[in-house]
Order: sequence, then C-alpha cells, then structure tokens
Amino acid sequence: MASNEKKVASPARSPGLSYQELLDTDSLPAPAVLRLESPLELPPSFVPRDRYTSRAFHDLEVEKVWKKAWQMACREEELAEVGDHYVYDVADLSILVVRAAEGELKAFHNVCLHRSRRIKTHPGRSDVLRCPFHGWTWNLDGSLKEMTSAWDFSHLKAKDCALPEVQVATWGGFVFVNPDPEAESLASYLGDLTEHFDRWPLEKRYKSVHVARVLPCNWKVAQEAFMEAYHVLGTHPQLLSGIGDTNSQYDTWGNFSRAITPNGTPSPHLESEPSEQDRLDAVTNRYLDEDPVMVLPEGMTSRQLLGQASRVQLASLVPGASELTDSEILDSFYYTVFPNFHPWGAYNLITYRFRPHENDPHHCIMEVMFLSPYRGKRPKPCEVHWLAPDEDFTKAPELGFLGRVFNQDIYNLGEVQAGLRAGVHENLVFANYQESKIRHWHAVLERFLER
Repeated sequence: MASNEKKVASPARSPGLSYQELLDTDSLPAPAVLRLESPLELPPSFVPRDRYTSRAFHDLEVEKVWKKAWQMACREEELAEVGDHYVYDVADLSILVVRAAEGELKAFHNVCLHRSRRIKTHPGRSDVLRCPFHGWTWNLDGSLKEMTSAWDFSHLKAKDCALPEVQVATWGGFVFVNPDPEAESLASYLGDLTEHFDRWPLEKRYKSVHVARVLPCNWKVAQEAFMEAYHVLGTHPQLLSGIGDTNSQYDTWGNFSRAITPNGTPSPHLESEPSEQDRLDAVTNRYLDEDPVMVLPEGMTSRQLLGQASRVQLASLVPGASELTDSEILDSFYYTVFPNFHPWGAYNLITYRFRPHENDPHHCIMEVMFLSPYRGKRPKPCEVHWLAPDEDFTKAPELGFLGRVFNQDIYNLGEVQAGLRAGVHENLVFANYQESKIRHWHAVLERFLER
C-alpha cells in the first residue's frame, strides 16, 4: 500500500469534522488503511437515463460487462467438499462452479452440449455432472464421461465435448468467475483491494446470513442507493443523531471504491447538538420507539463506550480484538468492486450483491450477506432466505434492525424506476463529492463499453 500512503487533500465538503479529524479523537491510533485518501478526480457527471431503462443498453451490458468482468459467484465454504457445486446466474448467463478436486475449483458454462439444457439448477453435491434431459454426463473436471447412445453420435469426438470453461479464482473466501478467457487475472483486477483487507481477513469468516429479494428497479438503481450517505437525511432521519452522513469520506482506486461513514457522531444537518446519550441511542436503537439498549457512563463518549463494548464482545472470536480501534468497530467502510460486489471493511458483517433479475432491465436481485467471525471449525454456511417480491425485509428477522432500515431504502427504488421510465429528463446528475463512488463506477463502465 506504500504507493497510496501520501495523503491527498479532499475536495469541497460539508461543514463539520472531516473523517480524518474524527480519527484523531479516537482512543487508539487509526490503522494506515483508514488514513488513505484518494478522492475522485473527474469533471461533473451526467449519466444518460437510458442506462437504466433501455433494452438495448441492457443487452450491451451483458456483452461488455457480464461477459467480461470478474464477478463474485459464492463463498468457498459453499464448495467445501469434492463434488460440491454452485450455480451463478446473471442475465442470460448461467455458470456452474465446482469443487473438482481437493484444492481445485473449476467453472463451466452451465449448458449441456447436446440440446442446451442447464445441467444444474441448484447448489448441491454429486460425483459427476449429469444432464437430466438425455443423460449426457461429464466428470468434475469438465471432460466428457458418458454420451448416451454414443453409437448415434459418430460425428462427435469425446475430446471435443468437454464443457466450455469459465475463469475462476478466489479472494477473501469468495469465489469469483469471469466468462472472458482473455481477461486479466483476478489479482490484477482487484489491485490494492487485497491490501485494504489485510487487517480484516474475510477468508476467516463464514456466511451466517444470506437474504435475497427481487426489486422493481434496474440493478444499478438498487446498488447506487447503497453507495453513498447523501440519502440519509431524506430516507433515514432517525439515524441523524448518531451518523456523520455528510462527514463521510469517499475514495476511488482502479476497479474499486470506498466510502467511510462515521457513527457515534452527529450529522451536520442537525440544528442542535445531540447529547452523547442521543448519539448512542441512534447507533444502538436506530428507531426512537425503542428503550435505550445501553446507558452511557458519565465521562465517556458514545464512540468510546461502543468501541470498548465491541472489543470485549469480539475478544473470543477475533485474534487481536483488543487492538481494534473505535473507528474499525463503529464506522461503516463500504467498498464497491465493479460491477456488483460490495464487501464492507473491518468488523461490520455486511456484504451486498446486485444483479439483473433474469434478463429484465426493470427488475433486479438484491442480496445481503453477513460474514461472521468464528473460532475453531468453520460453521456451515447458511442457505439463502428468499423473500417474496412484495415481502418486506422485517420478514427476515436474521437481519435485525437492518430489516427496517432496508425497508426505508426499498421504498424509494420502485419510484425511482417509475420516474426513469417516465422519461422527463435525459440525464441523471450526481453530486461531485458525496456521489463520487457512483461517478467512479460509471467511469469504469465507460472503460468496459469502449473495449
């Protein structure tokens, strides 16, 4: 990370503490990764509306993005045993990821080479890859094992009937795939992201929560709602006493970006200064109709108490938990890896993924995963809890208070898509700083479209 260690002056920003100034007040020195600053250096952004509504643009994304970019498919623990397989679908693509042997992953286009039926439709474990339609069968390494009535296919040679491979690689306990055989390596694609997570290794977690739901909007509309804190004032006003929304720091590098939103500190939007107890309540309760979860001792700040309590809570699960800073425990570090992968840093458990639902530019799948630390043997990963399209997120109690927060976010998204389809204006305009992650994402998209 040495090449990025030079601090860069941030562009114009809101009144109040900068995130770097807030770090100076914490009880433990901040790690180097949180001292990095890399603000976006691009002119103002105007993005065409049809990127969110057009069938032609959706089809272009399939060709230029989904068939060319590295994408998170699943967690490694979901492919723990030889024969375990996982199906990753996006738009019209279907990719089958397989534990082919100890220490070896393979990924294939999930299509039978006979009549094109999908070979697998669900995660599972099997000794071979057998098409249910006519019984053509492949070994786990993709080589053809058996062709039903082979005598009737004398015009085919077994060596020419291996399943077409897809690039596969791992990082942070995640399995990534890329349909482009000429694509750069995953390590090159991720760049310095790996160093950002050296202190918070995601490979030492397990998937404890996985909730998914179809949303009535384009997949970019959905993910952009989770790439900035600018919306907190309008969408989550109950958080303002304990979230420094406009004090957030936004940084960009290569194919990924980062936002840091401080917690346990008030929003500059507030006209009066909330008490430390108010700040604590906003972080721990999130809603004003609940009794306080914790009462602040005299002489402590909310950040100090929350940091201290969380270090004790993590001590049995995370080696070196006593060295974690208040900022690492409290604040939101939300990364975006182009095109659709959103891991959170430090010990906030969240990871998001967004993708088109089937091949529809007006509907998408939002997934929320929690990656939990553990000691001893890795627990088995949870199964996906699919919510119905009209079911709210409180129907997934495993999300805790976040279910109510997500409901506030989702309330906006269908209305955004409806407004986009109305076609009143041709371009969307983004804030220069607070929406710089979104602007950076569209700049990366432009690079892919030009290839």
